[in-house]
Formats: sequence, structure tokens, C-alpha cells
Amino acid sequence: MKKQGFTILELIIVAVFASLLLILFFIQKSNLDAFERDEDRKTAINAMYYALEESFYKEHKYYPETISEENITVIDPALWTDPFGFNLGDELSSYSYQPANCEQGHCKEYILKADLEKEDAYIKYSRN
Repeated sequence: MKKQGFTILELIIVAVFASLLLILFFIQKSNLDAFERDEDRKTAINAMYYALEESFYKEHKYYPETISEENITVIDPALWTDPFGFNLGDELSSYSYQPANCEQGHCKEYILKADLEKEDAYIKYSRN
């Protein structure tokens, strides 16, 4: 008479293989989520950059000493907050704005930066 079913060894092999596949899935998902957050950061920095260049600078002929949704109103207010919920200017924010050559709140240049998870920092320099 022949027994039917699986041996303990076969079950262990299947369980180990399934566990490895599950671990690989979660590692890949984590990487994809990080890439998506990086793309969100780049989108926000680009929106801030074009708002500064095409709106603020064209109107005032200088760059502000600080930027926020109060003085740069042409972009979606949600873009001032990084993917982890910190606003531009917060110590833990992955976004930073560094003005340069400023006199009485009027700056001639700036650097916008986003710290990314899977790449080097994304940086935009003033155009004018």
C-alpha cells in the first residue's frame, strides 16, 4: 500500500521557499516606495523652483530671503510638506532653501535642495 501526502522535508522546503519569496517581495516594495517618495520630492522642488523663477522673480526682480506658502502662493500648499510630513524650514524636513547675496530681504540667488533616499540630493540653483 502506497502512502499519500507530503513528507515533513517537502513541507519545510516549500515553507522556506515561500518565506524567501515573501522577504524579496517586501524588500522590493520598500525600494519602490522609496523611489516614489523621491519622485514626490523632485516634483515639489521643481514646483518651488518654477514658482520662484516664473512668478516671484518676474514680479519682484529678486528672490525672497525665506519661502513658504504665504509668499509663494502659486503652487499647491501640500507641496511644502515632504513625504514624512515635515514642512520646508523644519529641522527634519528633507527640503531646504538657502538664499545667498541678500540685502534687506532681497536676494540675488538661492539653492533649493531635497535629500533623497535612493539617490544623491536633488538640487536646483537660481536661474537669474
